[in-house]
Amino acid sequence: MRAKPAHLLQGTLEALALKSLSWGPRHGYAIGRWIEELTEGTLAIEAGSLYPALYRLEQKQLIEAEWGTSDQGRPAKLYRLTTAGTEQLKREVQTWRRFSWAIAKVLDAKSA
Repeated sequence: MRAKPAHLLQGTLEALALKSLSWGPRHGYAIGRWIEELTEGTLAIEAGSLYPALYRLEQKQLIEAEWGTSDQGRPAKLYRLTTAGTEQLKREVQTWRRFSWAIAKVLDAKSA
């Protein structure tokens, strides 16, 4: 079953994009494909969600973009992490680890 980004990714898509870019510069389509492939199709990121998130990250100066060439030789806007983006990613990872631990504790609780 594929998860809907609006349901499961609200507030997390920016963190996923930052993580994708921690592996090096990518264009938007490649960011979405990386997430989808890594999650074996569980998270499918639609362009209508991804590109506004990338725009927000640019506005926050967590990523920067420049025109380059895609793997297929087409012009593409390539995104890369800034130093501030790397620091934000570290904070996001810590927050998600605490959050997922707390959710797991609740969902794994046995009735008394």
